[in-house]
Order: sequence, then structure tokens, then C-alpha cells
Amino acid sequence: MDGAKLDGKTVAEHIVDFLERREVKHVFGLCGHTNIAVLAALAESPIDFVTVRHEQIASHAADAYARVTGKASVVLSHLSPGLTNCATGVANAALDCIPMVVIAGDIPTHYYGKHPHQEVNLHADAAQWEIYRPFVKRAWRVDRADLMAEILEKAFHLAESGQPGPVLVNVPMDIFSKVIPSDSFDRIRDNTRALRKPSIDDETAREIIETLVQAENPVAYVGGGILLAQASEELREFVEHMGLPVAHSLMGKGALRDDHPLVLGMTGFWGTELVNQTCLNADYIFAVGTRFKEADCSSWYPGYTFNIPGSKVIHIDIEPQEIGRNYPTEIGVIADAKAALRVLIRVAREMYPEGFRRPALEKKIADFRTNFKTRNVEMATSTAFPMMPERILADTRKALPEDAIITTDVGWNKNGVGQQFDILTPGSILTPGGFATMGFGPPGAIGAKLAAPDRVVISLVGDGGFGQNPSMLATAVELDLGIIWLVMNNNAFGTIAGLQKAHYGLTYGTTFPGSAAAPANGPGYADIARAYGAEGHRLSAADELLPALEAAIASGKPTVLDVPMINNPTPTTGHWNILDIYSPDRDVSHVAT
Repeated sequence: MDGAKLDGKTVAEHIVDFLERREVKHVFGLCGHTNIAVLAALAESPIDFVTVRHEQIASHAADAYARVTGKASVVLSHLSPGLTNCATGVANAALDCIPMVVIAGDIPTHYYGKHPHQEVNLHADAAQWEIYRPFVKRAWRVDRADLMAEILEKAFHLAESGQPGPVLVNVPMDIFSKVIPSDSFDRIRDNTRALRKPSIDDETAREIIETLVQAENPVAYVGGGILLAQASEELREFVEHMGLPVAHSLMGKGALRDDHPLVLGMTGFWGTELVNQTCLNADYIFAVGTRFKEADCSSWYPGYTFNIPGSKVIHIDIEPQEIGRNYPTEIGVIADAKAALRVLIRVAREMYPEGFRRPALEKKIADFRTNFKTRNVEMATSTAFPMMPERILADTRKALPEDAIITTDVGWNKNGVGQQFDILTPGSILTPGGFATMGFGPPGAIGAKLAAPDRVVISLVGDGGFGQNPSMLATAVELDLGIIWLVMNNNAFGTIAGLQKAHYGLTYGTTFPGSAAAPANGPGYADIARAYGAEGHRLSAADELLPALEAAIASGKPTVLDVPMINNPTPTTGHWNILDIYSPDRDVSHVAT
């Protein structure tokens, strides 16, 4: 082996060289006996290995890291239990179209079928990689060392192109240790790092623009595809020139600043009357980078968010399968959002140099915002303790700079933020959308801070979500990451507790002993933070929150703020199909618990 090493490098060493050439700065993961060859190679590399205490932390952190950088993140996992621990975070990334390359160790090839240590092979041999097949874009098992280079190259291209998403490269541990010449890696050295993305032709652009000009009540409806394509500026230019009001999905929040005069807000389950009614009354929906998912469309029930058919749809998306999936489409265009909007802007200015304004609509939006905030003042300034969720969000917005990065989880910190928390810098809100994963926000903040170390990063999270994986604090402390975790502590799985209370009159299995003000034998989140070496504070009055946030930001230290909160439901004009399943003959939703 030593003699052979003189003529080449191990596959693990070649992998690390490859990652360096792709300018990968961080790899997230956890050690295991199948991947330590890669760790040994990383030890001599400028790439930082971000060690975590649980693989789900690694995949969530990598997810957020990719959202901020706009490039595929890298996760290094151990076999079976490591890979399954990692799976939830990878699936979360998959459903939100986040590019990620997971490199996982596996059993040695010469032990296939022998039931070796930790292999999952009860029903199939050498099939660990198939665990990820339902949610990754592709899963490879590397059976020959000389194929590693081309598989890695394909993996990154596939993760980042088209509709982005995670991929898995599954590597038996003996392959990691094979010594091979550099030929296969040299051959791809000068290959393009990024594929060119499809746009639209001028004829299609003119058809879209003329259709929108002829429409009486057009609405732009945008999703997370705008942010993935980094097309916020192009979206702003186009809707301003065309005078289009902008509704957005949960994942499209922050595509434009929430205080932009044309932004209506988030549609669907937790949409306001303004956005849902405007979409219902639209004759044309100009949709870009959205999948028309259930939560954003009030379970696709007519009369709540969209009336399609009725309203006609123009849909631009990078993924052909999304066009016409949930609603019939009049004009469907396969294109990158940024590239398409650039063409649309140019053609619109050529066709209609003066552009269009809708002052009455802009006034309607401005008046609604004023009235909404006026109606919300009592809650947003309430001195009640435990705190009103509206007050928590209002004080948090006051404390944060405009470009702060916010990670959310599930519950008020996602639904309420989507509805009534202004995002003022595109791409600064990181939310688990399609999978709605409880536990995404806290480790996601680690990935966000590593990707943008000079920006303030705060995780808004419920006590249920924070309790999923508090060991992420160890990583934050070890790396001295000045993150703030604001625990909106209602002593419950609050959204589900409110749902259960409304439909069944109880909160069995959805609340914890005691109350938010006085939990009985529950975890002390501030104490947990201090045990890990972070700062930890439990608030005892509403007026303590704003100064506590300001102090945490100024300190630059990892800080947990435990904020007792009343479990009120997020108000909504949308609809969720499960309400009809639980209570088909009653008009009930969520209630306070």
C-alpha cells in the first residue's frame, strides 16, 4: 500500500481536491468508521469540517448554508444510522429545492450480503443508497474507484441545475481508501462549473406581455424559485414597469421587500383578506417559480385563495412537471426565472416604454397595511406575560437590522412571520416549506451564520422545535457563532394543540405539563444554553425582550432567549382541507389553548 501510494492518491484525497477546486469552504457532518478516510484528507485541507452531534443538525445546517450561498452544500455522513439520522434534513432540502451533495460511507464491497456491522440489509444487499431514492434527485452507489470523478461531477451539476435539489453519492469504505491515478479527475478539471440556464424567446415574451396588458385584474404570483434564481431585482423591475400587484407563496416571502407598494402578501392557509381576495378576483395569474402547493392555495378549494379555472394562468418554471400540475395553464414556459424576467423586462420596455401604474390598487394595498397594523397594535404592544406572539415579532423586527437572516421552524414563528413580519432584504428568511420540518430553524442558523458571518442571524423557533436537537449549541459554541435563538415558548406543540382543542376539545399529547408561565418539571432552555457554554436568559416580563435582543446582538455571543408565549392561533382567511376531515359539519379552525 505504501509503495502504491507513491504513484497516486486515495479516492478520499481526490474527493477533497475536487471539492477544493469547486471552492467548497465547509463540509457538514459527523464521523463514523466508514468515512474517516475522508476526514483524514480534510485535515490537510483549507476546507472546514463542521462537526455536529447529530446528523440531522448537519443536513439542516447544510440546507440553510446552500440557501444563503446559492451553491450546493456538502454533507459527509456515516452509513445506516448516520444516513437515516441525516435523512430528514435532506428530505427537507429536497422539498424546498435546495442543492446539496451528500457523500455517505458504506460497508466494504467485499462484505456485501454478509450482514456486516451496521448495514441495513434485511430485504436487499448493498442497497443502503436506496433509502434516499424517494426524495433525492439521484442516488449513486460507487462500485468502482475510477468512476468517482465523473459521478462527483454529475452530482454537483445535477444538484445545482434545473429544479435544484439534493443528491446522494454512496461510497463503500474500501473505495474511499483505494489508491488511483489522477487521470479521471484530471479529465474533468476544465469542465464547466455551472450549466447555462434556459430563457425565453422574444415572441413568447411579447405574448405574455400583451396578455397581461389586456387583462383587467392581473396578479403576479411568485414562489421560492425567484429566490433560488436570485431574481429579486429582475422581479422588482418587471412588476414596477407593468404595475402588477405581487402575491407570494410561503417560500416566495422576501422575493420583494414586504414594504414594497405592490406587495400583497402571502397567500393560502395563513393569508390575509387582501391577498386572498385579490387573487380570487384576478382574471390572469402571472406565476413565476412556484408550485401552487396546498398550503399556499387553501388546499386548492375554490373561493378561498384562487378560482382556477376561472382565472387564467401564465406559468414560468424551470421544472416542466410543475406547470399544470395543480391548475390548468394557458401559457406554460420552461425557463429560469432570472433569465426569463430579463427578457420580459427588455421586451416590455420596447413595447410599452412608459410602463403602467395602478395608483388605486397601490392605495388599496397601503390602506390595508395601515388598517392591519392598526388592528394589530393592541397585540403588538401588549404587556401581557406570557407574551403575545404579535409583540414578540414586533420587538424582534425593531431589534434586527434590515439584512438580518431569520430562520424559522413551524408554528407562529413560520405562519405568523409569513403573514405579518416584514422581510426587508430578499433571501433573508429561511423557512422549511414543503416538509415543514420541526427542528430546521436552530441548526439552520448555524449554516446561515457560516455562510454570512458578518450578518446578524436569529432563529425564531418554538419550544417544540428547539427541543428537537439542542446539541447544535455545542457546534455553535465551539465555532464561536454569534447566533440568537429566540424560543417562542408556549409549552406545547402549539399549532397542533390549537387544532386538537378546536376539533376534539382536548390537548392530549400536544401540550407539556404546567403552563408557559410555569412549566412543570420541563426543560429550562436558558439553563441548557449555559450548560453548553452559550448565553442563556429566561424572560420574566414583556418589556425585557427588546433590550435582551439588542444586548444579544451587541454581544456577538451564541445566545438563547427563552420567551414564554401565549398560545393564540395565527388569524387567517384561508382554508385547510383537514378542517373538513376533522369536523365536516362545523366551521372551526384553531383556538387558543
